[in-house]
Amino acid sequence: MTKPTVIVVGNGMVGYKFCEKLVAKTPDYNIIVFGEEPRHAYDRVHLSEYFNGKTGDDLSMSARSWYEEQGIMLRLGDPIQEIDRRNKTVHSLLGVSIQYDYLILATGSSAFVPDIPGVEKEGVFVYRTIEDLDLIKAYAATARTGAVMGGGLLGLEAAKALIDLGIKDTHVIEFAPRLMPRQIDSAGSEMLSSKLKALGLNIHLNKSTSHIGGTNNIEALHFNDDTTLQVDMLVISAGIRPRDELAKLSGLETGTRGGIVVNDKMQTSDESIFAIGECALYEGMIYGLVAPGYEMADVVVSQLTGGSKLFYSFDMSTRLKLIGVDVASFGDAFITEPDCRTIVFEDTHKGIYKRINITTDGQYLLGGVLIGDADAYNMLLQTVNNKLVLPPNPEDLILGSRGGAESEGAGVMNLPDDALICSCEAVNKAAICSSVTDLGITGIEGIKKCTKAGTGCGGCVPLVKDLIAGTMKANGQYIKNVICEHFDYSRQELFDLIKINNVKNYDLALDHFGHGDGCEVCKPAVASILSSLWNDVIVKQDTIQDSNDRFLANIQKGGTYSVVPRIPGGEITPDKLIVIGQVAKRYNLYTKITGGQRIDMFGAHLNDLPAIWEELIEAGFESGHAYGKALRTVKSCVGSTWCRFGLHDSVSFAIEIEDRYKGIRAPHKLKGGVSGCIRECAEAKSKDFGIIATEKGWNLYVCGNGGSKPQHAELFAGDIDKETLVKYLDRFLMFYIKTAEPLSRTATWLNKMDGGLAYLKNVVINDSLDICKQLDEEMQALVNTYHCEWKEVIEDPDLRKRFSHFVNAPEEKDPSVQFEPMRDQVKATW
Repeated sequence: MTKPTVIVVGNGMVGYKFCEKLVAKTPDYNIIVFGEEPRHAYDRVHLSEYFNGKTGDDLSMSARSWYEEQGIMLRLGDPIQEIDRRNKTVHSLLGVSIQYDYLILATGSSAFVPDIPGVEKEGVFVYRTIEDLDLIKAYAATARTGAVMGGGLLGLEAAKALIDLGIKDTHVIEFAPRLMPRQIDSAGSEMLSSKLKALGLNIHLNKSTSHIGGTNNIEALHFNDDTTLQVDMLVISAGIRPRDELAKLSGLETGTRGGIVVNDKMQTSDESIFAIGECALYEGMIYGLVAPGYEMADVVVSQLTGGSKLFYSFDMSTRLKLIGVDVASFGDAFITEPDCRTIVFEDTHKGIYKRINITTDGQYLLGGVLIGDADAYNMLLQTVNNKLVLPPNPEDLILGSRGGAESEGAGVMNLPDDALICSCEAVNKAAICSSVTDLGITGIEGIKKCTKAGTGCGGCVPLVKDLIAGTMKANGQYIKNVICEHFDYSRQELFDLIKINNVKNYDLALDHFGHGDGCEVCKPAVASILSSLWNDVIVKQDTIQDSNDRFLANIQKGGTYSVVPRIPGGEITPDKLIVIGQVAKRYNLYTKITGGQRIDMFGAHLNDLPAIWEELIEAGFESGHAYGKALRTVKSCVGSTWCRFGLHDSVSFAIEIEDRYKGIRAPHKLKGGVSGCIRECAEAKSKDFGIIATEKGWNLYVCGNGGSKPQHAELFAGDIDKETLVKYLDRFLMFYIKTAEPLSRTATWLNKMDGGLAYLKNVVINDSLDICKQLDEEMQALVNTYHCEWKEVIEDPDLRKRFSHFVNAPEEKDPSVQFEPMRDQVKATW
C-alpha cells in the first residue's frame, strides 16, 4: 500500500520540528521537504552566537544524514513556486512537480524593511539568516560606526552582534518611546536603557528615519526631527513579515496585514493544507517565538495521526540575556491599577528592576517584568500559569524570603503534574519526574535525550535541574554533585582522590577515577586541581588546556594575544616603565592601564610571546597570570607612605600579599585589595579578599566580587595584626581551593555554603574541622614551590617550540592578522 505523501514547504526550525515529531509518532507517511536556503535547519534563536565562534554546523538542528535515516527526502535551495490545489501538486523552482496528500506551509517570515528612501544603499543589511550574518561580518571589518533600526528583541541582538564585531560606536534607533515596547513596561525599559548605555550602547528613542544619506554607500541617517547620525553601516531589525506570498498565489485565505489564516487544527481554508510557525495567523495573531511554532507543529502531527489536539492562544512570556543583561516578562505584564495591585523593587545602583502584578485580593500572580536579575523567572511563570496561591507576603517572590522559607526545590515540587516546564517541546512536570523515578535518569543531559526538555531555547534548564533534585530527594535517593558524565565525583572528592593517589596528569586521573574520553567540562577542572595541588608548569599538560592557559596569554579578537606582567600592588620603578615602553614599541603593541593597577600590552603575535617574555623577565618582571584561574592582582592605595589619611603602609602589605599568593591556581580567578584607611580607595570590599587598615590593626573581608552581579565582601575578622591576618587568609584561600566547585568565585562559594559566613569562621578561626594545621601546611607548600610560567617556557626549548603559528616556518607570523591605527597606537582588525 502506498504511503500518503506529506510535503513540507520550509526547512526552518518549525518545519524541522514538525518532521521530527511526525517520524517519532508514525512511519506511515512519505515526507518530502523543500527548503529555500542552501543549508538544512539551524537554530535561529541563538543566531548571534555565530559571531562568537559558533559555525553553521554548530547551529544546525541535525546532521544531513538524519533526513536520510528517517526516510525524508530533503531538497535544499529549491523553493516551491506554485501550489496547484485542484490537483494537489506543488511545483518547485528547479522544475520538480510532486503530488501531495497533505501540505504543510512552514515558510516562516522575512525581515520587515521599512520603505525609506536610500534603503538600497551599500552597507544596509537585514538580520535574519546565516548568509545575512556573513555579509554583515564582512562589511563590519571596514566600519567604525554602526546602527540598528529597531529596539526590540532582534534589534538588541543585532546591536550585540555589531559590538562583538568590534564596532564600539553602535547605536540603536527605536521609533517608540521605549525599548522592547511589546515585552516590558516603561520603568523596566528605562532601567534596561541605562544598563545598555553603561555598556557603551547608544540609545535613540522616538526617532523616525526620513531617509538614508550617502552616494552609493550609507553615510548617515536623517531623522524627521531634522537631526542626523553619521554611520558606516545599518542593520534593519524592525520586525517580521509573514511569508504568505505562496498562499496568496494559491488562493488561500490570508489576513489583511499578512499571515495565512488557520483554525485551531492549524488548517488553512483548504483542509488538506496546514500552516505552522511565523507564517500562520491564528485569531488575528502572528506568533514570533519558536515555542508556539513547535506547539503548532505538534497539533498538526496530532491531526495526521488520529489525535484531537487543538491550538489555543499561546503564552508569550520570554526570558533572554541582551548584551549581558537579564530581561524577562511573563503573564500579563502591562495590566495596571486599579485592575490589579503592583509590587515594584528598583535598585538603580545594581541596575535591577522587578515588578509583579497580583490580583486585587492578593491571592494570585498575574504577570510581571524582570530587568537585571531574572533568576526567579521560571518559578514566577509557573506560579502564573498554574494559578498557584501566593504566600502571605507576595513581595518575597521578588525580594527573596527573609525568614527561613522552604528550599528552592520545594516550590517546584508543589507544581501540578501537568505544569508545562518546557514550552518549546511541550514537556510537563510529570514527564520529567517519571524519567527520574522510572528510568533512573539523574542528570540534565539524560533528561534532554529522553524528553527533549531544555533542548530548545534552554530557558527551562534551571527548573528541570530543580525537578531532578526534588524528585530524587522525594524518592530517598542520594543527590550527588558530580563534575560531569566522565567523573562520578564532585570537585572536592576528586581533589582528595588525586592528592591521596599522587596523580600528576589528566590521563592518569581519567584512567583511575573516570571513564570515557573526557570533555570540555572535566578537562579544565582537572587541570585546575592538578595545578592547585602540585603547582607544576601548567603548559606541560597541553592536552587539557584552553588557548589562554596553553599559551600563557589571553587570546584577543583578531587572533593576537595580550601580555600582562605582574606589578605587585601597582608599584613600579621608572626603569621598569621604560622597559615596558621599549617592548611595546619594538613589537608594535597597544598599551593600556588596567583596573588592577597593571599595564596590559595587546596585539602580540603568538611566536613573539617568548621573546617578549624574555625581555620582560630580564628586567625583573614575572607572569601576571592574567590568563589563568589564579591570583590576578592585589590592588592598593598609597596608604601611609604618601596619604595624609593613611593609617598603615598599604602598598607594602599589598606587595607582600601578592608575592605570597602569586601563581597559586584556584577554581576561579582571585582578586585582592589593601586600603590604608576606611576611605577604601583600593576598593577592597569588592574583591575576593579585602584588607582595610584600622587604628588597631587590619580588618579582613572575604568573598566579594565585581562583575555583572557585584557583591560586597563580608567582615571576617577585625582589628587583627598582620601575622594573624595572613594566617587566616592562608586557610581561607586553601579551604576555597579544596572545596569550591569548578569556575565558582568565592562569593558564589560562600552563598551556597551551609552555615554561610559563621560556618566559614568556625572552620578557619576556631578550627571546628580540625584541619587548620593541614591548610597551613598545604598553602605554605604552594608558596614555596612558586615558579614563573613565562620563565619556564623560555628556558625549555621543547616548550618554546609550541609558540609558533606554523610548525614548518616557526618565524613566520599569522598573515591573517592585520592592524589599523587608533589614537596614536594600533589595534588588530577582524
